[in-house]
Amino acid sequence: MAIRRAQTLLCLSKFKTNFVFGSLHRFSSSSQNSNQFQNVGFIGLGNMGSRMVNNLVKAGYKVTVHDINRHVMKMFTKMGVSARETPYEVAQDSEVVITMLPSSSHVMDVYTGTNGLLLGGNAIRPALLIDSSTIDPQTTRKISLAVSNCNLKEKRDNWKRPVMLDAPVSGGVLAAEAGTLTFMVGGPEDAYVAARPILHSMGRTSIYCGGSGNGSAAKICNNLAMAVSMLGTSEALALGQSLGISASTLTEVLNTSSGRCWSSDAYNPVPGVMKGVPSSRDYNGGFASKLMAKDLNLAAASAEEVGHKSPLISKAQEIYKKMCEEGHETKDFSCVFRHFYNGKDEV
Repeated sequence: MAIRRAQTLLCLSKFKTNFVFGSLHRFSSSSQNSNQFQNVGFIGLGNMGSRMVNNLVKAGYKVTVHDINRHVMKMFTKMGVSARETPYEVAQDSEVVITMLPSSSHVMDVYTGTNGLLLGGNAIRPALLIDSSTIDPQTTRKISLAVSNCNLKEKRDNWKRPVMLDAPVSGGVLAAEAGTLTFMVGGPEDAYVAARPILHSMGRTSIYCGGSGNGSAAKICNNLAMAVSMLGTSEALALGQSLGISASTLTEVLNTSSGRCWSSDAYNPVPGVMKGVPSSRDYNGGFASKLMAKDLNLAAASAEEVGHKSPLISKAQEIYKKMCEEGHETKDFSCVFRHFYNGKDEV
């Protein structure tokens, strides 16, 4: 085991990635490829993962799950879903394994740690491994190399070795439940094509972003833009209130002018302006501030690694760190309107 881990880490340091242009694929019945896989493993049954598993089951896949939370696993076994004690055991039952985990260290451990997916050494059963976690591109590329250095226990047509795709998602818990997620996918394009029926069971749109790690890079950049957009919108709306303009009036101006954005017209941060969004329920649910802080840390680390100047990352990091330190870490990230900018509810 120690020798195998050492070989994996040695290979990781030699990894290089080729980048290619991306392409958009919106799922439709006419564009789906025939499904090569039926046995799907899923590791990570949190708010997102549990809902994604539900949709896989509804789509007719034979799913095997694992989570460190035994209570959650028991809930799925009561539904007739198989559960296993370790990631390695999930791999033994699965042609495809999907992971949805909190951080880079969790993903690395599930793949290369004790009883991890790659414990089998040179031969593993899954032909396709899909990581939908939001992690840094560097870790994704390291794990992808480790996967590609393995062999398959059972040879499949056109599959010489196992392949990993990074496929983080956008849309949040509501989209996970509705099966309308967007997948940003990095890795070999032929593997992406083979994975589309599985992605289709959990999402509405997929975007092929290029080589390994590009899906993770796209997700980090998307969330950076989302954070900056929310901060700018919240600042503008709070300033407007201070200048005597109601938030609903200024929202109408923004949404019919050049200031329009997702944060103003689909996820407005002012309580009382829009129904069905976290600001309408005291910022409960949605995308937690601590997760936004985590993703901004990933963006900062990635920017530093490539020597890219990103002053807005630093400022957004500072603000969301403050939100978490002041006890708002579980509140939706749009709570900056109230707790950082001191904005007022719309009466």
